[in-house]
Amino acid sequence: MARRIQEKDLHAIEDAARAHPKGVTAQQIADALESAPPRRTLQYRLKFLVDDRRLIMDGEGRWARYRVPEAGKATGGAASRTEARAEDDAFLPLSAAGHEIQAYVRKPPEARKPAGYNRAFLDSYRPNETFYLTAAERVHLREVGTPKIAAQPAGTYAKQILNRLLIDLSWNSSRLEGNTYSLLDTKRLIDLGEEAEGKQRLEAQMILNHKDAIEFLIGAADEIGFNRYTILNLHALLANNLLADPEAPGRLRHIGVGIERSVFHPLEVPQLIEECFDQILATASAIADPFEQAFFVMVQIPYLQPFDDVNKRVSRLSANIPLIKGNLSALSFEGVPRGAYTEAVLGVYELNKVELLKDVFIWAYERSADRYAAVRQSLGEPDPFRLRHRQDLREVIAAVVRGHMDKRQAVTHVKNWAQAHIDPEDRERFRETVEDELLGLHEGNFVRYQIRPSEFLAWQEVWMR
Repeated sequence: MARRIQEKDLHAIEDAARAHPKGVTAQQIADALESAPPRRTLQYRLKFLVDDRRLIMDGEGRWARYRVPEAGKATGGAASRTEARAEDDAFLPLSAAGHEIQAYVRKPPEARKPAGYNRAFLDSYRPNETFYLTAAERVHLREVGTPKIAAQPAGTYAKQILNRLLIDLSWNSSRLEGNTYSLLDTKRLIDLGEEAEGKQRLEAQMILNHKDAIEFLIGAADEIGFNRYTILNLHALLANNLLADPEAPGRLRHIGVGIERSVFHPLEVPQLIEECFDQILATASAIADPFEQAFFVMVQIPYLQPFDDVNKRVSRLSANIPLIKGNLSALSFEGVPRGAYTEAVLGVYELNKVELLKDVFIWAYERSADRYAAVRQSLGEPDPFRLRHRQDLREVIAAVVRGHMDKRQAVTHVKNWAQAHIDPEDRERFRETVEDELLGLHEGNFVRYQIRPSEFLAWQEVWMR
């Protein structure tokens, strides 16, 4: 029988956390205690307080910070946990199989059966013969996710909604990791480079990493795929400046890792990790249906845990690869409850069952598709001329800004650039379009030209003279 935790020990931890309303690390709590227990004991007590809703944990692993709930919001005990879960459940219509998985992973870890990595779960999948999504589900997703546009080059649709997607996907994917930035905080960070007051620097880093990764996927839509170049670089961008080992971003895992609050033990042999990673990429590349591809990587990449950390983030952005390339609506995980997503991933880890994650995936995609259909409608039909010259416009406008050109210098540069790169019949309209864009450039839209805030501000000082 587990030894009962003394209430005075729990109160001491709560008092230490209460002194830091914006959050405190486990080490800071240990430093504040008169007699700090061994690290494992402290982690056990912290977990008990989090499970009992007496503390809130933001972030995971070594990034976790603990805080006391706001007055009036913490009722404590099993009743409050049930209410919080019921609030999440009300959003998500679950299948019968999804309910069963959810009920299992909600049991205390000590009541769940330890599970190791099951290679057969990957080996048994046969592209275009095995399916996680039924035929009806794939048809439904294509119907809701196909925008009413003419055939266009890969990535065109994502580029049309880029500004919204950068904010939505960066915020939602970060939020699912425990990031506490609000949507407005995220928008100001991405648009203006302003960090939110009272937030950890690593939270800003996480969001900016998402922005860079999304721009990479959309900007290289013709070149990305389920290959090492794409996935390793995607990890490098998402993990930039976040891992203890500075060489770990973009590199497959050499060390063992644990999954917090799970009885799953990931694969530990580096050679086997590499074999399975390559097998996942080869299998995903061979899948014909873009939605099956997207869901397959959401299942298999986190299950393998091929990287030291940031695996789920890689899977969420990787799921957008076939959607971006196919000019389908992006998946931004709009409104997905963090608890529901975590439980769904645990179902894959511990049971090799995908039904709960599939419930989350389909529901999230329906919401994302509706959102971006509305966004595109508000934008109106794209100008075919601008669409055809989108890369030319980006290049010449970015050059003007980065070169700190004033209006006279810009006119000369654009004229010479058009003379060298644009067909004669398009040159006059191209110059007019560039000039219109430069005159309309402001702090809320410069990101579409991949211009950094510092570059925009420095140029604006010259431009406004």
